[in-house]
Amino acid sequence: MTNTFTGKVALITGAASGIGLACAQRFVDEGAAVVGLDLKNSGAWQQMEKSAQQAHLLICDVTDEAAQQQAMVEAVKSYGRLDILVTAAGIAEAGPVHMVEQDVWDRVLDINLKGTYLSIKAALPTMMEQGSGSIITVASIEGLMGSEGGSAYNASKGAVVLLTKNVAMDYARKGIRCNCICPGFIDTPLFRNAIDMDFMQDYKKQIKADTKMGRFGRPEEIAGVAYFLASDDASYMTGQSLVADGGYTAGHSHGLVELMGLA
Repeated sequence: MTNTFTGKVALITGAASGIGLACAQRFVDEGAAVVGLDLKNSGAWQQMEKSAQQAHLLICDVTDEAAQQQAMVEAVKSYGRLDILVTAAGIAEAGPVHMVEQDVWDRVLDINLKGTYLSIKAALPTMMEQGSGSIITVASIEGLMGSEGGSAYNASKGAVVLLTKNVAMDYARKGIRCNCICPGFIDTPLFRNAIDMDFMQDYKKQIKADTKMGRFGRPEEIAGVAYFLASDDASYMTGQSLVADGGYTAGHSHGLVELMGLA
């Protein structure tokens, strides 16, 4: 690693597993101090923390505004500034509209959308005072296109995409950039919990077949996108939604790749 982020401070939600954990590990490897937020600790986080001099996890419910504000206070008190925010906390619960109970709808929107809004709201005063900052939201390709039975999840992630654009417009002249990552199907605990159920096996095969690279993504591959967006290499980028999906949304496949001898 290059230690690009030496002297930088990052706060990452959903940091104990999946994409959030991968981002935390990448940023630590690049020299950043990292404050993670999650509902509970994990063995993977604890293992990373043992080898990292500047990383600690705060137990925090991202839907709780007071808890998010307090976490931000603690992060800034510990490290003096905040350079990077990654909002990776999220859940996925499925169903067509007529089958989605209101409490499920509310839970998905609360965590995925309101949690993102509250994280950004908590980070902005410090970043505005500094005159700098990079905010990276985590949405999904399902926030850019429909998916069967994905009503609540898709609505929440689509809203995150547009929230990102609004934050980018409103705070660009304060030196703050805000960009969004839209991952495809990434091999995380959240994804495995859904896709490994018996009735999902045919769907799992279809997703992999429709992903042009023929495999699911790895969390560290999304962390690499987050690293780029947080780095000075992306200094002229704001309000953008970067898709990292192995080619899933590149277009439809009809078997011609095999016919042309390219499979």
